[in-house]
Amino acid sequence: MNILETIDTPIGSYAPDFELPGIDGQVHHLSRYLEKFRAVGVVFICNDCPYVELYVDRLKKIQAEFALSSFTLIGMNGSDSGSTFENMKVFAQRHELNFPYLWDPTQDVTRSFGATKTPMAFLIDSTGIVRYKGQIDDRPQDPLSVGQNYLKTAIGCLFAGQEIAIPQTEPIGTTLIWRN
Repeated sequence: MNILETIDTPIGSYAPDFELPGIDGQVHHLSRYLEKFRAVGVVFICNDCPYVELYVDRLKKIQAEFALSSFTLIGMNGSDSGSTFENMKVFAQRHELNFPYLWDPTQDVTRSFGATKTPMAFLIDSTGIVRYKGQIDDRPQDPLSVGQNYLKTAIGCLFAGQEIAIPQTEPIGTTLIWRN
């Protein structure tokens, strides 16, 4: 059994800053996103997670819906599932991702956030404070029967200046694979 120290990022605390490569050939910094956007959603995903496959279209819709409100999603691959940086590019092209897709090759950022599964979402306000973390919604297998759109509701509340009623949910998905 491999025991790793995970640093949890609780609701109300600062999100860990990062400097990571994206599939676009650029280096991405959370602090620069926070300067440009009212909110940032960091979603831990990987290429071969069946739950990510179920959610990728919903994530693209969230990005499209809130982009004009100064919001961006960032997909982050921090799982040691055998995916390569080239495979990430293929995944992004196949799914026509409309948000940045970053690679955490050391898993340091993934550990710092306290991510445990893919997909797992973190909503960060413009000051760098984590306002929501957990599930995207309550129905991974059936997008037509979603009862709670946790991430979308949290974004809407944040933009309306309202308290987020459900700031944390237990993530549902594939457990992250950690390097030895």
